[in-house]
Amino acid sequence: MPDLSVSLGRLALRNPVLVASGTFGYAKEMVDFVDFSQLGGVIPKTVTQAPRAGNTPPRTVETASGMLNAIGLDNDGLEHFFTHHLPYLRTLPTVVIGNIAGKSEDEFVAMAKRVHESGQGLAGLELNLSCPNVSGGLDFATDPELTKRIVRRCRDVCPDIPLIAKLTPNVTDITLIAKASADGGADAVSAVNTFVGMAVDWKRGKPILGNVTGGLSGPAIKPLALRCVWRIAKLKALPVIGIGGIASLDDVMEFLVAGASAVQLGTVNFYDPTASVRIVKELPSALKTLGANSVKEVVGTLA
Repeated sequence: MPDLSVSLGRLALRNPVLVASGTFGYAKEMVDFVDFSQLGGVIPKTVTQAPRAGNTPPRTVETASGMLNAIGLDNDGLEHFFTHHLPYLRTLPTVVIGNIAGKSEDEFVAMAKRVHESGQGLAGLELNLSCPNVSGGLDFATDPELTKRIVRRCRDVCPDIPLIAKLTPNVTDITLIAKASADGGADAVSAVNTFVGMAVDWKRGKPILGNVTGGLSGPAIKPLALRCVWRIAKLKALPVIGIGGIASLDDVMEFLVAGASAVQLGTVNFYDPTASVRIVKELPSALKTLGANSVKEVVGTLA
């Protein structure tokens, strides 16, 4: 049996298949569909410091080979997460990685400090520096210096928990942001978050989404995300978690050979919630096809 385990800096996973924040709820919603013990890890929905109502509906719209969403980080806040969601998440037989988003640099730091002080046992913390659906949400991950500073300050107040910086593709050169994340002390980066897009109702002469613009995800963005991962991986600065339109074993293998050390399945969870477990079961045969004895052997092997 091939070795499916991977390492993202200090974060060890039993296999490279994670489920992406915002597409898996707080895991309890998926209990009837997914054997959590088969997953490399779970990343629950993004949490903010204070409760957020989210954006004005409509919040989602289907597109060709994808979907636009403008949820706007609807959640009940960090303390509610600690008291109502984390107790259940900690019972899961897999790694749980928290995901936080701040309205400002200082808020990111305050939240990371609170996570560290809580001692709640999260295996890692993903910093959502790149949500396109909230005011200021993209600003953090479009500026290398700001990205580096936020990651460094979060690292300083949260020294024992592996940090993952979630990056936006809506920049001229994503490698600059990835390098800044590494310089700030991130253990890994997640690439990529959604691409900013919009949909219109031409008969009514109005945008369909209440927020006007939203984040495009799903199979439509896979080639774009794959290129981002490949470019970041070539830096050899830190591990990359590939995200973007991943829905099959072939998709996962493409991201791995392009340089991703792990992947996150997102939009597919909405229309095929069993995909993640199925892919994990299929991984050994794909490795055998390549004559590999481990996932690590195939990462970054693209000629």
